[in-house]
Formats: sequence, structure tokens, C-alpha cells
Amino acid sequence: MTEILAPAGDEKSAYAAINAGADAVYLGLSAFSARNGAENFGYEALEKLIAYAHFLNVKIYVAMNTLVKDSELEEFISAAVKVHNIGADAIIIQDIYLGAYLKKTYPQMCLHLSTQAGVCNVYGAQYAKQLGFSRVILARETKLADIAEIAKIIETEAFVQGALCTCFSGQCYLSSFAGGNSGNRGKCKQPCRKKYSINRSGFEEYAYRLSLSDLCVGEDISALIKAGVSSFKIEGRMRRPEYVSAAVNYYKNLLEGKADKEDWSALKRTYNRGNYTKGLAFGQDKSFISSAVQGHIGEYLGAVTVEGGKYVCRSSAVCGVGDGFKILRGGKEVAGAVFGEKFAGGFTLKSSKRLKNGDKVFITTDVRLKEKLLDVNRVKKLKISARFAAGEKPQITVNGSIYTAEFIAQAAQGRPICAEDIIKCFNKTDLYPAKPVYGDIYVGDNTFVPVSLLNAFRRDVYAAVYNGHCRNGREIIDKCLPFPLPQKDGLNRKTAVIASNLKGVNADIGIFKPYDYTGGINELCNDFNGEKFVYLPPFLSGEDVRRIKPFISSFDGIYSGGNYAVLLAKELNLKLFAGTGFNIFNALSLSLCPADYIALSKEISAAEAKRLSRGNTFYLTAGDVKVMDFIYCPFQKTCGQCDKRRLYTLTDENKREFILYRYATDGSVGGGCRFELYNCARLVSENSFTGRLYDFSSFENAANVFEAISDVNRLKTVFKTYTRGHTDSPVL
Repeated sequence: MTEILAPAGDEKSAYAAINAGADAVYLGLSAFSARNGAENFGYEALEKLIAYAHFLNVKIYVAMNTLVKDSELEEFISAAVKVHNIGADAIIIQDIYLGAYLKKTYPQMCLHLSTQAGVCNVYGAQYAKQLGFSRVILARETKLADIAEIAKIIETEAFVQGALCTCFSGQCYLSSFAGGNSGNRGKCKQPCRKKYSINRSGFEEYAYRLSLSDLCVGEDISALIKAGVSSFKIEGRMRRPEYVSAAVNYYKNLLEGKADKEDWSALKRTYNRGNYTKGLAFGQDKSFISSAVQGHIGEYLGAVTVEGGKYVCRSSAVCGVGDGFKILRGGKEVAGAVFGEKFAGGFTLKSSKRLKNGDKVFITTDVRLKEKLLDVNRVKKLKISARFAAGEKPQITVNGSIYTAEFIAQAAQGRPICAEDIIKCFNKTDLYPAKPVYGDIYVGDNTFVPVSLLNAFRRDVYAAVYNGHCRNGREIIDKCLPFPLPQKDGLNRKTAVIASNLKGVNADIGIFKPYDYTGGINELCNDFNGEKFVYLPPFLSGEDVRRIKPFISSFDGIYSGGNYAVLLAKELNLKLFAGTGFNIFNALSLSLCPADYIALSKEISAAEAKRLSRGNTFYLTAGDVKVMDFIYCPFQKTCGQCDKRRLYTLTDENKREFILYRYATDGSVGGGCRFELYNCARLVSENSFTGRLYDFSSFENAANVFEAISDVNRLKTVFKTYTRGHTDSPVL
């Protein structure tokens, strides 16, 4: 199976994807979609699309991949049931435990685990399979070797084209803490696409330091096929229909061995940020970060020459009225332009800004290409045979299925019906995407059928053929069942501290966060008297796991934001502390999480957390707020010039300063470095209702900070800049 999976943010994009040749389309419901900014689909439009898609043997996957609050559970479950009954081939879920509940309660459902769940190694894949998911949508950062191992366990879907998230998916809170718009709830405002400076030599100038180029695996899709990937996913539910069509066409032709320069050109012209990267499955390449240009760069056509007061671009490309261009100078965008007129060997440009000789011209809007890409209609061949005889009910056979009329053909009083009449009638496919091809058309002697009855019969046959594909014989769910929400089981008074130095910290649980995951128990936590947990990042490759197993096995337990930690902790017979990255948002998911300790999501308010508090829950109460995990080097792997600091400062254009924290997973600087980004203000919250979690990751001496936690004013002085986060302001 090699499935080309296309995005659809609206109906136009969905039909463009199908007509271009997609094998499957994924889209969002009007509610509970991680692309809330897309138009998305209501039930009526979804049902109509599913009928159209299934008739053409195209699958439809519905994304309901946001985090869900208690107050929304009933609506969410009801929506999932309705989507299944309408005919969706799979539902995409982010919350692994909410998905587990759906599968256990409604086994008829087919569930795919969203990339937001961060499956990146075999432990995560095995866990997803155990909980009833039939497919995992791989984290974009998953290494090729791990993809091959995961594909042996469960069906896999991998991104091959489109935008890349800066942060490891499901672990991004920058939009949430910067402005209250949660990416986990489908409302990301993309602060990663803004300009920043970093206090390291060569990176002080404001640029798009966190903006990644678009992914284009291209011909390296063969490596993913070899690794066993089943579905090749094109990102882009926020993009235009012509982009969807171009991307589907490119990969369809690539898999068939007939992709050409025109396909590649169309892909670049419809959307291209940063001239593409192969992505982290193949290792961070030089074009991975697009620091100079944030948006659509298009395709390069030529350079500007100023002639007789006109801006001329000499190019063999055929351009015309309505075409748009982006002008780059020194690699940076300086202006936009539109087509002026034809000129010897090219064309002229109109721009409101002054252009210079040598400026580079990129086409970003191609009117004729758009028309060509969208002027494609996909049809299904229907092999039709017929039997019409006087005294019998007429029969039409379509692709092996027999349809019988309600009337009886009569003996002709005048001109009898003939095979050509039947063919002429059934050539009218109405609005159905069908192309009839004819087999045996038998018409008995002296047989007559009125034209009105023949036309009505044709309409009934085509409607039956078309609608018969909609639900694909699925088992309908009769009703939504009530779901239990467990009662509180006690009050947790424990404190837990995340720190790289636990000396002098007097807490119940110490979560040791190494700068380097290569040694045994570090002296920085030897004298800690409470339970000792080791902090594991939400992303670990299979190689990482093998390397650090001996190191972590000597702790009492594992703290991690990655779901993979459930089976890893079980294998090593260690306790599990489910970190804030588990994104526990509701009581149903809380009840199904098997961890010994559970940190509630940092995106819920104190009031919401209080309602969820149990005897083993914790709420982030003070300290650093991690807002991003980078599984790449923001310094573009300039390892030879790196000053190898643990802490850097990332500054936005509003002069807000964010802590950029570097650590190593394999002890080496070259290739082993990863980064975390912390909010510009540290958290000072209130919590008397459950266990208190403190994050002092960025502090060299956590004991000094810990001493101040009982005095809010003193703590504010230590932190200098502080926030209450979502304590009083829940995300929408």
C-alpha cells in the first residue's frame, strides 16, 4: 500500500485533491480540529464529500485532534460517533486516552493517532497499538531507522510535503503563553514565524530564527517506501486548492516514475517556503531553517534589469496579467510585484517599491497554472450491460451489480427501443463523476420503454450506485453511551521539583534533568533524600533509548512528557511520572492514564485543575514554563563556531527575552544537541488543591529558589519577570 494523503481545509481543496488523484483526504470538522483557522467541514458538507470520495475509491479521514475539556466531552464523543456513522474511514485523535476510550466503547471506529501525540520510537508505537489505534501519524522528527522499526508494529503515515512545525508536535505552548491561543486547541498564532535574535555571535541580528523551510521529501520518498511507510502525507489544510492539486500531482507522478520539470515547477509556484528541506528523518540539512524569508518564495525566474525606466525580467517563462512576484535582494524579501507587459525575451514588472539591477524575481502567483491545476475532473469507469425485453422488468448491470426497474417493458406499438437509445440515455451521468463503458446491451424484438421511464430508471440506477459507496458497509453505532467520570480519591500534598542540581532541595520528589544523558547518577542528585526520578525529553529516538537505559534504570522512576515512557517505565520496572507534556485535559483521560504520578496540563486554569485533582496529581505551580522542544539546532549546526553554552537568550521584536536551554543526548556537541525554549516570564501561581510541581530547569542552584517558594513576594524578586500563566485565564 502506498497512499497519497492530501489536505483539505475547505470543499474546494477537498475536490481538488480528489480530482488530482489523491488516494485519501484528511480534513477537519468545524469543531475539534487542530487547524481551527481553516474553513473545515460541517456534517452536511462532510457527508456529501464522503459520498463523492467513496464513489471514486478515495478515503476520508476526519481530524478531531484537539485537547478536550470536561465540559466538551459529551459533544466530542457525540461528534465522533456521528462522523463514524456518516462514513469517515478514520478519525484522527491527539489525546491517546480519549482515543482509547472511544475504541473500547465503540470498537467499530477506526482511529489514527495524530502527530500531536509524538510517536517517535517503538515504545510509542506499541502503546498506540495496545490502546486500539490502527495507524500512527509519525512525529516529523522521527529518524529513518525508527520509522522502519515502527512500521513493523503498526501502519504508519509520514509527512512528505508542506510546512514543518518548529516545535516537537504536541509540546508547543508558545502561542498559548504568549497570547492565550493554544496550538493544542487549534488556535496557534504561529509566533515561531516572527523575527528573533539570539545572543550568540552571528545570530544577534533579527531574523526568522525559528521559521523552518517547507518539507519536500521528493525522490527520497523511496527511502520511506523501503522503511515500510504506508501513507505519504501532504501538509496544508490552510493552503489554496491549487497547491493541493500540484502537490498530489507531483507525488502521484513521482510514485509512477513520470514526474517531470513541469510538476516540480508547479509545486514551487503554488507554495514554497525556503526552497525546501528533506526533513529530520534524513538529518538536519543546510536549508532546514529559513531565517531570511518566512513566507511563500515561489520559483526563481530571473534577475531584474532596469532599462529605460522599466523593470525588466528576461526569462523563458510565459507570464501574464494577474501573475504575482516576490523580489529578493541578498536573500531577503524587499518587494512584491505584478506582471506589467511582454518585453523582448521576457516581461516587465510593476512594483510600488524601487527595484535594482540584480534583484531576483520569483513567481508566487501563476494564474494560468492555477486554472490548469483546477481544471481536472476525475471519473470512475462504470461497465454497463443491459437487458430490455417486452414483458420483463428491465435490468442494468453496473460493475457486476444488477439493478432492476420497477416497471415492465411493453411491446412496441410504434418505433421500438434500441441499444443506441439505452446508451444515449446512460451517457448522461448527471452530476456523478462517472464514465460509462458498455458491455452487452440486449434489447428484445419489438420492445418499448417510454423515454420518461428510461430517464427515471437511469437516475435511480446512478443514485443507487453512487450512494451505495458512502458508508462502505460499516457497522452503525446506534447511540452514544454514558461515560463515567471517577470521583476524587484524596488530596495530594507532595512537592516535586525539576532541576539539574538537586543538592539542598528538600522535596518529596526530585526530578533530575541532566545536561548530558551519558553518565550514571550524577553527584548533583546523590544527596537528595526523596524519590528520585529522571527527566526524559518527549522525543527520544531508538538509539537514544538504548544509550540511556543503563543510566535511567538506577532511578526510582521516569518523568516524561512523551507517551512512549509508559512502556519504557514498565519494561524497566520503574515508576512513571506523566509530565505536563501528556496534556491531561479532562477527567476521562486522567482516569485512563496508568502513571503513578500525573502532572495536569499547564494550559488549564487553577479552577479546572482543582476539579481534576486526585491523590496522585500535580499542577505546575512555579518556575520555568517550557514552551517549546527543538529536535534540531537553531544555530544551523555551526558546531565549529559554537560557544557551547547551556543557556542563551532569544529576544523577540517586543524585547521580550526567552531562555533557550541547550542539552545533549549523546554527550557530543556535533549532532547530539537539542534545545528547549522557556517562556519570557516565570510562573508564580497558587495551588493548595493538589501536588505542587516546580520547574527550576534554568537555575544553576535550585535549592536557593526552592527556599523562596513559601514567600510569593520573595519568589517574584528571584524571578524578576513573572506571570500567573493560565492560572486565572484558561485557554479557549
